[in-house]
Amino acid sequence: MTDLGGSAQSWSLVAFCSVVTLTLLLCVLTGPDRDDLEEFYTGYRTLSPLRNGLAVAGDYISAATVLTIGGVIALCGYDGVVLALSTLLSLLLLMFLLAEPLHNTGRFTMGDALSRRVPGRAVRITACVVTLLSLIPMMIVQLAGVGQLLAFILGFADGAMQTGCIVGAGILMISYAALGGMRGTALIQIIKTVMLLGSGLVVAVLVLASFGWHPGAMLDTAAQRSGTGRAFLQYGLQFSDGPHPALDMISTQVAIVLGGACLPHVTMRMYTAGNARQVRRTMSWAVSSVALFMLVITVVSLGATALVGRERITAADPHGSTAYLLGARAVFGSDVSRTEGLVFSTVTTAIFLTLLASVAGMTLACANSLAHDVFASRRSGMPALREMTLARACALIVGIPVVLLAALAQHRSLQSLATLSFCMGASAIAPALVYSLFWRRFSKAGLLGTLIGGSVAVLVLMSGTRLVSGSPTSAFPEADLNWFPFTTTALVSVPAGFACGWLGTVLSGRRSARRARERYAGIEQLILAGPPRRRPSWSPDGR
Repeated sequence: MTDLGGSAQSWSLVAFCSVVTLTLLLCVLTGPDRDDLEEFYTGYRTLSPLRNGLAVAGDYISAATVLTIGGVIALCGYDGVVLALSTLLSLLLLMFLLAEPLHNTGRFTMGDALSRRVPGRAVRITACVVTLLSLIPMMIVQLAGVGQLLAFILGFADGAMQTGCIVGAGILMISYAALGGMRGTALIQIIKTVMLLGSGLVVAVLVLASFGWHPGAMLDTAAQRSGTGRAFLQYGLQFSDGPHPALDMISTQVAIVLGGACLPHVTMRMYTAGNARQVRRTMSWAVSSVALFMLVITVVSLGATALVGRERITAADPHGSTAYLLGARAVFGSDVSRTEGLVFSTVTTAIFLTLLASVAGMTLACANSLAHDVFASRRSGMPALREMTLARACALIVGIPVVLLAALAQHRSLQSLATLSFCMGASAIAPALVYSLFWRRFSKAGLLGTLIGGSVAVLVLMSGTRLVSGSPTSAFPEADLNWFPFTTTALVSVPAGFACGWLGTVLSGRRSARRARERYAGIEQLILAGPPRRRPSWSPDGR
């Protein structure tokens, strides 16, 4: 409970309803008004670098990022700060290594980028399956969090009401994706990013002010009230109860750095920029926004531990996912004025919109991949109207099972599903993109081997982690199938994904390798430098 009282809770409810109404209206107004695939999939690539950068940051900062990283910072201190820095490093990796090549080779989906190098319907279908496997688990986590968030903020504990909130949020996410397309969801992401940064900066300033503008005093108080003493400010607290804490920490960082920015709902934003220069400027704005928010969430979450204490944070949620909200609430003290209540309502509304916007972006990525890579690839020349109708129907096809699964799984620990998404991005998608864009010899067998092998490795290994079973905070605490010694699979599954791609390519033979080199030579300039610029014609008489 937030202990804000009926007035502030009413303000939060009014803010939620207002934001939902406004964003849905804007989504309809800015959505595609013609049967044009470029408009639906990319918004005609007309977003300015600033707006597109805010949209990229919005897609990248999911509710799982806000709540999970905030919880780790509040409960584990130093390890949480390292986690926040790893999240930022992931976006920097996308900016410097993959952003421009993806923009140059992709059109609408990840399948477009991969099939540019290795044509074939099998590649597109496999890319779609990996897209669904990497995003649906995260969508379930986000939607399940809607009911928990509203229950925490508004003070109700009725399971039926939580389920109703999940269903309502699911209807909204499907509507955002189906009606708004790329431009509509981008607008929602921009609003979400601005609200999240604006409200977070206000709260962070208030937290620092409550400690006399001395970050060291805040850290010392947080360490004292963390229940772990000086270990709170040292490396290794997050995985101290595991058999190999250092390796577990490394595995988690690898999963986040390689997986976070390679997830399809983030990479699809690379196709919405007009040219390479706009891609660079877009990513500069995105990285700056994410860096600022990582600083904000670090201050607010450490402030939560210092002001509230570990016991109250874990009492609200064992994983500390409400730490960001508790820190925002605690900074106002016991007597909350109308202005302070309005600020807190803005914070909670920003988190609520983060949940909706993140799931909408993921729904759009899944629907686009299903429609474009699976159905439209069956025959060339599918009419634009039919493909757009398919994309909108696919949003419904993806959304309904996700809503049902989120409603069924809402009372279980879903950290394993969020981890699964990052590991899929790191183990299957990242190797496939790196090999496809930069390895001349990479063959079709290698690409399919990377996508399939990396995915299978993650699914098999994840079933044996303690996030799934074997601990009181796992998804199935009553079972004990904990045979894998790490929390995340990246330490094993990422090398497995790269190895499967290498082995599939080597076993393809010399003839396949020669064809792959010839194909790469034909598109190398496009991958690395983009399409050639047209030089203006010139004549002696100036015409």
